[in-house]
Amino acid sequence: MDITPIRNEQDYKMVLREVSQLVDLDPEPDTSEGDRLDVLVTLVEAYEARMYSISAPDPVEAIKFRMEQGGLTVKDLVPSIGQTNRVYEVLSGKRQLTLPMIRKLHRNLGIPADSLIGIAC
Repeated sequence: MDITPIRNEQDYKMVLREVSQLVDLDPEPDTSEGDRLDVLVTLVEAYEARMYSISAPDPVEAIKFRMEQGGLTVKDLVPSIGQTNRVYEVLSGKRQLTLPMIRKLHRNLGIPADSLIGIAC
């Protein structure tokens, strides 16, 4: 079982082709092909985590995205954030979201709490 690390995009694409071929064969888990597939998938996952990691979205950008998505206005955020001036302060980055705001935005508008807190999933 001659397997080498994935060091660059060319190695990555080559391993993906091999994984695809092995998946098509649908090998049994405790066979040499099954073991090879398991090891290659682990290498691919490690490479993708290192090279294509997804950072947490900015909470304000998550709110703006939801506003655009739902055709919402600043008035629609008042029940979740507070008075209009406070909404503008949050949207401009002058004021941080509080835990009660995060909870209300999540409950009222369906924005994932992870996005509002800024935690990568």
